[in-house]
Amino acid sequence: MRLTDCHNFHDFRELARRRLPGPIFNYIDGAADDEVTCRRNTASFEQCDLVPHVLRGVESVDLSVTVMGQKLAVPFYCSPTALQRLFHHQGERAVAAAAARCGTMFGVSSLGTVGLEELRHAWDTPQVYQFYFHKDRGLNRAMMQRAKEAGVEVMMLTVDSITGGNRERDLRTGFSIPFRLTLGGLWQFASKPAWGLNYLTHERFRLPQLDEFVDMGGGAMSIGRYFTEMLDPTMDWDDVAEMVRLWDGQFCLKGVMSVDDAKRAADIGCTGIVLSNHGGRQLDGSRSAFDQLAEVVDAVGHRLDVMMDGGVQRGTHVLKALSLGAKAVGLGRYYLYPLAAAGQPGVERALDKLRDEVLRGMKLMGCTSVDQLTRDCVRFR
Repeated sequence: MRLTDCHNFHDFRELARRRLPGPIFNYIDGAADDEVTCRRNTASFEQCDLVPHVLRGVESVDLSVTVMGQKLAVPFYCSPTALQRLFHHQGERAVAAAAARCGTMFGVSSLGTVGLEELRHAWDTPQVYQFYFHKDRGLNRAMMQRAKEAGVEVMMLTVDSITGGNRERDLRTGFSIPFRLTLGGLWQFASKPAWGLNYLTHERFRLPQLDEFVDMGGGAMSIGRYFTEMLDPTMDWDDVAEMVRLWDGQFCLKGVMSVDDAKRAADIGCTGIVLSNHGGRQLDGSRSAFDQLAEVVDAVGHRLDVMMDGGVQRGTHVLKALSLGAKAVGLGRYYLYPLAAAGQPGVERALDKLRDEVLRGMKLMGCTSVDQLTRDCVRFR
């Protein structure tokens, strides 16, 4: 199977499965507990039908949107995800380059594997910096200051991860950073020597945003200990309000799900929220972001920009979210599988495919711009 054989999400996933050692593929592919929420994220779109309009004279279509002050050429963006150079040696460099080519925004995780400054200097497409709230308030301020000095446009605080989800696939293989593999996990690595050769012949794997705290050589804490020892489970609205004030710019909360929390986010001055259950990787049994979207947009859509992520696999999924009022839609696994499969060409092909699907869908819906996608365009079963 080659990259040119990949025509949709499932093709990219299969190519990634063939190329990655099992523990790493399962890290991307897996979710918490019984993985019910992960499956529900995609299934939720199937309960919503598009209602097209015809004879609208659709000659050209404008896919651009403005979200959190950033002009995007397409109504989707690459959400920040961790450990990207573990999947392919290009990592965030490939994703940033592909996002820039597509004219959209990309996110850099505090658990990213390329420095946010390098990425900001290399590409001028809008950049989001995602971070977690630490017990060390000085560290929180220093991370924001670093992002500000680098020229990052949007600060994104993840609020659904005060503790790690129960990802049983990782427990079975022993996947962790640094690696602590089981015998079965070691065998799965040994069965994919091409990945190992690639990993060993490129620059050392590191987490430049957190080099002082998480050491790939095992000298400092593991990522698991980072979540349990450094992140602050007592974080509250007053803490976040102070960070919003200090940042004094586009500030987004990722992981909001309830109407009440969306209202609080608007009250403290956030300019955006991402409805998200972390791809089903945190609280299994959580409602899907798509199912929550309409009521949250109705409650706060006039006060801040509402985005969503989770389960997006098709252009029609994007159209349905936009019709319910999402300003843009975030992608995670959608670009991680093609990254793992083929690096930058893989991510570019995946984003191109999604853009083509959205464009085709807009024409078939009889819409020439995103703002013409309204509640009249959808019906729930």
